[in-house]
Amino acid sequence: MSEKLEGDALKSALDQLSDAGWSHDPDRDAIHKSYKFKDFVGAFGFMSQCALWAEKMNHHPEWSNVYSTVDVTLTTHDVSGLSDLDVKLAAKMDALAAA
Repeated sequence: MSEKLEGDALKSALDQLSDAGWSHDPDRDAIHKSYKFKDFVGAFGFMSQCALWAEKMNHHPEWSNVYSTVDVTLTTHDVSGLSDLDVKLAAKMDALAAA
């Protein structure tokens, strides 16, 4: 089980995530990002790739898709906030979106 990020570890993670376009929702202790693709097929393909990694990590995003946009929220429900799993999945999603 992951541990909740707090203190300096949380600040460092949020700085890194902010640089990559993620925003922090302090009320939920969650991160959010919107990805924009060329079309629906690009957005759905991204979600399909992410779903395989999320399943492998056993860490599943809250997300929605409208045509070419995918909105993603990550938080670790088991710890009621952000954990290293969120940071790792965010980095993986960013890499898949850039590919």
